[in-house]
Amino acid sequence: MTDAQETAADTSLRTTGGAPPDDGGSAETKAPIPLLEPREGIPPVVADEEALARVVAAFAAGSGPVAVDAERASGYRYGQRAYLVQLRRQGAGTALVDPVACPDLSGLGEALGGVEWVLHAATQDLPCLREIGMTPSQLFDTELAGRLAGFPRVGLGAMVEGVLGFVLEKGHSAVDWSTRPLPEPWLRYAALDVELLVDLRDALEKELDRQGKLEWARQEFDAIASAPPPEPRKDPWRRTSGMHKVRRRRQLAVVRELWQTRDRIAQRRDISPGKVLSDAAIVEAALALPSSAQALGALNGFGPRTGRRQLEQWQAAVDRAKALSEAQLPQPGQPVTGPPPPRAWADKDPAAAARLSAARAGVSALAERINMPQENLITPDTVRRVCWEPPAEATAESVGAALTGYGARPWQVELVTPVLVKALATQAG
Repeated sequence: MTDAQETAADTSLRTTGGAPPDDGGSAETKAPIPLLEPREGIPPVVADEEALARVVAAFAAGSGPVAVDAERASGYRYGQRAYLVQLRRQGAGTALVDPVACPDLSGLGEALGGVEWVLHAATQDLPCLREIGMTPSQLFDTELAGRLAGFPRVGLGAMVEGVLGFVLEKGHSAVDWSTRPLPEPWLRYAALDVELLVDLRDALEKELDRQGKLEWARQEFDAIASAPPPEPRKDPWRRTSGMHKVRRRRQLAVVRELWQTRDRIAQRRDISPGKVLSDAAIVEAALALPSSAQALGALNGFGPRTGRRQLEQWQAAVDRAKALSEAQLPQPGQPVTGPPPPRAWADKDPAAAARLSAARAGVSALAERINMPQENLITPDTVRRVCWEPPAEATAESVGAALTGYGARPWQVELVTPVLVKALATQAG
């Protein structure tokens, strides 16, 4: 039985947290109990400044950590803005805040300054929370905690069921949260998402401490909370699905023009780009290089539902790409800032390939020993970079400094340095 399974089997961790009364199910028989209603019912949606002021005061006066979640409209709307923010704190209850009606939640963020925020998969929600003025100074990520503790399934539903013994209804996770008014079943689902987050946090903290990993987790959480916003992605059009089929520079230019045209339309209409034109259609047009709107309309993705005006709009983008000079065409592939792909190492640098093979084996064995995914022990990119350009003398000090320079946390440096020092001594046979 793994550490995580022992945690799930420990009925002392299956706390109701004030949820529905124990009917002899969860802790007695270990059969999970469906969590159907928030303990104080579904709160009204906060959609005006007066109601928001009351929530700010209540949460400022609350105690302990605050559970925070956000719902987006991925696949429906342009961008990743928040369309509902859920919070729960002892002494304040649960609040559902509409950030469309109340777009500036900096007052709420300030009221929770210095308070630990409990989120599940924090890096997914922090960007949209930051946009509305909510940024934690300290946090606890229950998904990351589950990974560090070695749980095989770390989705919120799986964690709540395995650790606390309750089943969360997850049927509304992919709905269009920009809908107004929000249906009552969706609001119930949203409130339940923060119902047991603090309970889960407490149980996971206990398990991490038992495994000797609590300090590791704290370092990870601090790194997330202090990380600056990510830089805008360079050439985002290169991430078009199916790009591996596109080889010629002229075809790449068509992908770029169609992608950028689609993005402008999607942003103007506030709709998901995929609903404007599919990636598959973009690639199809790039490969075919159609000479007219009529030829474009015969391609997959530009079927009979595409109006004449739309076809002309897309064909104009194709024509712009076809009219570019050779010097204006995009280069194949993106500039490589780090090591080459590992598959090329054996030819380019056999010694580096041998080092990488040894490092991967060592990291894998260590991750298995401490019951943790390899990518949480140390990022594969960091391992590649150290193996491709190792320190002149591979000592514990030099390797540790290299890991720190690539952003590894102190606990990772302590664990991984001996593995990499040994691997860097490996030479190709």
